[in-house]
Amino acid sequence: MEAWSQEAWSQEAWNQEAWNQEAWNQEAWSQEAWSQEAWNQEAWSQGAWNQLVAARGTKVRPQGGSPRSQGPMPPACSRLSGLCSGHWLLIRQRLLIRALGLEAAMNSGDGGITRLSAGGQAAAPASDGSAQAPTGEDSTRSLAGSGSGGTVPATEGMRGAQILEEPTLNKGAAFTRAERAAYGLRGLLPWRILSIEQQVQLELEHVRRKTDNLEKYIGLTALRERNETLFHRVLVDHIEELAPIVYTPTVGDACRQFSHIQRRLRGLWITPDDIGCVPELLRNTDRPDVRLIVATDNERILGLGDQGAGGMGIPVGKLALYSACAGVRPDLTLAVSLDCGTDNEDLLADPLYLGYPKPRLRGTAYDAFVEAFVNAVRDVYPAAVLQWEDFKQHNAIRLLDRYRRRITSFNDDIQGTAAVVLAGLLAAMRLRREPLAAQRLVFVGAGAAGTGIARLAETVIREQDPDANVRRAIVMLDSRGLVFEGRDHLDDDKRPFAMPARELAACGFAPASHYDLETVVRQMAPTILVGTSATPGTFTEPVIREMAAHTPAPIVLPLSNPTAKSEATPADVLAWSEGRALVATGSAFDPVRVGDRDRVIGQANNVFIFPGVGLGAIASRAREVTDRMFLVAAATLAERVSAERLNDGALYPRIADLRPISRAIAIAVAREACASGVAPTMRDDDAVAAVDASIWAPDYSALPPPPGSD
Repeated sequence: MEAWSQEAWSQEAWNQEAWNQEAWNQEAWSQEAWSQEAWNQEAWSQGAWNQLVAARGTKVRPQGGSPRSQGPMPPACSRLSGLCSGHWLLIRQRLLIRALGLEAAMNSGDGGITRLSAGGQAAAPASDGSAQAPTGEDSTRSLAGSGSGGTVPATEGMRGAQILEEPTLNKGAAFTRAERAAYGLRGLLPWRILSIEQQVQLELEHVRRKTDNLEKYIGLTALRERNETLFHRVLVDHIEELAPIVYTPTVGDACRQFSHIQRRLRGLWITPDDIGCVPELLRNTDRPDVRLIVATDNERILGLGDQGAGGMGIPVGKLALYSACAGVRPDLTLAVSLDCGTDNEDLLADPLYLGYPKPRLRGTAYDAFVEAFVNAVRDVYPAAVLQWEDFKQHNAIRLLDRYRRRITSFNDDIQGTAAVVLAGLLAAMRLRREPLAAQRLVFVGAGAAGTGIARLAETVIREQDPDANVRRAIVMLDSRGLVFEGRDHLDDDKRPFAMPARELAACGFAPASHYDLETVVRQMAPTILVGTSATPGTFTEPVIREMAAHTPAPIVLPLSNPTAKSEATPADVLAWSEGRALVATGSAFDPVRVGDRDRVIGQANNVFIFPGVGLGAIASRAREVTDRMFLVAAATLAERVSAERLNDGALYPRIADLRPISRAIAIAVAREACASGVAPTMRDDDAVAAVDASIWAPDYSALPPPPGSD
């Protein structure tokens, strides 16, 4: 009786709509659908069965029963044989799958159910575990239907307050009269029907009433928890105003106070206690088709250091920007916190701290933890692109090197930062009418960001001038001063940038154990100064004046953020260089008055790069994110800086232009993936169509008629 309860066999489940002629017609129940091939051991292998049922297991739970998320697969069955409860579970699941637009999973002839695009295209893993795209005439349809606002939402039998409480379905006052009547919403909403544009106006009023940016962040987060489509529409339409709220610099404050401001937690939390069941945790997300994961271990959050569980604010914020700026569908994304503990004593002493309350995992135990995560992603989401986010320098570099060819992945702090800074330098070269190979670059800060920028700049210099003396063209300082051969305490990842002894002598450095920034600037006469040190005030007046004495238009990039960590303010740099410097910053700054005109300060924000790179990798089904993809992304971004912006002093476009910029970068990245052979299932001619088919627009979709309606 328990398995045949009213809940399991309600009128809703058996009504005319669910079991009409269309559901039971020859096509649905043909020999092909129920043949031995469809139900044999290969099609319903243990892994495929677990993945499919776990994805929607809680939706097929009989009253008092437990979801069949694990356990033995069903036996091979012929058409309607036995009608046992296990078979009815499968039949009901098929209806749910069909309602979700995923019926291709049941009829897959590729040997099992593995990955599905939003349009129902299956993508099976190759024998080596890498993602393999579907073939045939629809191979370019990565995320079908997204351009018109996404696929028709699946209500799965929900009505009334249930729909209003589901952020992916809730439209608030925008539900039509017909939807209100059909889904039991009459009386639960005020009489007035609003357009999404009117709702955007109201939400902006709510945000602008708040005077504190952290309160604005909390308010926007609450909107996201109520109405995901409206949240992203507000962000898309007002990205220049709101990007600093949902991401840097405000997100830094949100990370610090995470345990005390969160209302509804987002994303997936994995701790060392979960190392044996990471695939199960991924399936617990109830997201059967994830294409983009942003994961952090929380150790180097912005310039704030170890924020423990609070670091989750970063992947959550970045995914909001992926959706708003590049059109990656929110339901295809997943934020992950690899919460392996914290060494932040303030957090460990906080009785309300939400994270794993133990010292941070290190050494081989840490490596095993990350390995378990990567293997689980490859198993559960083999078509996903993984972005490593805010790992501390040494882990960031070695994890990128270890996994970039095992799983489609990149590190935004290393590669994204490098590309966005290179784009600014290439834009500056348009003003100077000189190649990058003719410049002398000094980097202050030899962490993951600084070394990543230097590597990409070195690649461009060598391409422009194969005979260039790169060790003199690129000079690096860390917290101990100039990085040079023979210096004590020199980390392995800095050695490639160590200045040789012969170059020290040639540049006039007197023998010493330490050289500070002012000495380096005096001896090297750099034309470009890049700061990633997270140490405010590093670019002092003597440093800038010395630099400006040797070049007519010094290029100065104090990139550390948030604002309080910046190496210098634009106003100071312009004052000390007599208004001649070209300045770009990591955080947003207001224009600076120089003489009779305003100098616009461009922001070297990674958001110009990572959304387009991620979208391009997803659309092309790339097996690897290569360094050349970031080179073409940088070149594309540099080309998007208008002559007017350059004349105003800005080395970057307006943040408001992010949507078309991300599309252009995604197309360039997809084409580079084809050219380099890492996207073998797509042709260069298909890049534009593939990218455009993958772009989601935050517009409301009409709810389908509920079961039983005419």
